[in-house]
Amino acid sequence: MTDSAEHSVTPRYGQAIVQTAERLGLALPAHLTERLRHAERVPLSWQDELWEAFCTASGDPLAGLRLGLEIQVGHLDSVGMLLVTCDTLGEALEELIEYAPVIGDGGEFQLHRHSGQVYIDYQPHMSVRQSERVEAVMASMLKLTRWATGERFQPSGIWFAHAPLAPLAEYEQLLGCPVHFNAPCNHLGFAAAQLELPQIQANSALRDHLRRLADQTLTELGQHSLSARVQQLVRTHPRWGKERIAEQLELSGRHLNRKLAEEGLSFKSLRESVQQQIACDALQADKRVAEIAEQLGFSDENAFVRAFRRWQGLTPARFKAQGGGRD
Repeated sequence: MTDSAEHSVTPRYGQAIVQTAERLGLALPAHLTERLRHAERVPLSWQDELWEAFCTASGDPLAGLRLGLEIQVGHLDSVGMLLVTCDTLGEALEELIEYAPVIGDGGEFQLHRHSGQVYIDYQPHMSVRQSERVEAVMASMLKLTRWATGERFQPSGIWFAHAPLAPLAEYEQLLGCPVHFNAPCNHLGFAAAQLELPQIQANSALRDHLRRLADQTLTELGQHSLSARVQQLVRTHPRWGKERIAEQLELSGRHLNRKLAEEGLSFKSLRESVQQQIACDALQADKRVAEIAEQLGFSDENAFVRAFRRWQGLTPARFKAQGGGRD
């Protein structure tokens, strides 16, 4: 098993890539596929190599999107079955947020409401082929949600933070819903009433069993490992800096940086990722910019505005005017 501090992915998700490549007649490097055979977890760096090889071999700009539409429940490890055995869509989404790390550490999900709509956001933490991998995540979430609800789920749209990789019409034909690009964040939107949609595979006894298995897996993965604990502390105390966070972890600031560097991360990047999500959620909830700046520990409102523009590519005022990217 990989080191618990190393970001990893379930090998079943890697197998989905290999199976899709085989079906398409694509040749992936043998060493990339061979090491999946006996791995209990796949380091994120291996997954990066696999994605690069898959996208290069396919030559299809929508390779990630098409792969996402072929993802099956079994490719998501025990969490896939856990999600579809929940009673309602709303319950399944809550479980997704909690147990997504069992599937992989490549990103995290958040759920929020705005003007009668619900949005499930996806914040990626990977850099290699990020656009294609985000499209795979969003497409698989849409496909499996439709399937789990007996095709009753009706999305209001999908928003991507990146620019389109192919003509818009191709996306909308494949996804069957409105698609938007260059949004402040990646999310799937739908009417809040659909949270109550019953799921066709609902099974409370099996769900409870699978939840215990997922809890055990999280423990084994050390999901309360360093980077996860740093992010949680920042969410709870967004004004705290590196030294204060390190103190809570019984580390020096220098040691914290060194430990995070071993995972290919930095305190600055983790803290800004969390601050960015908090800021987006707060703006969507119509909080004042000055209030958000104070909440996040910025010296003044202008400092926050500059940081937000760097994160999102637009000002907080413009972000709010666009309805958080959902216009």
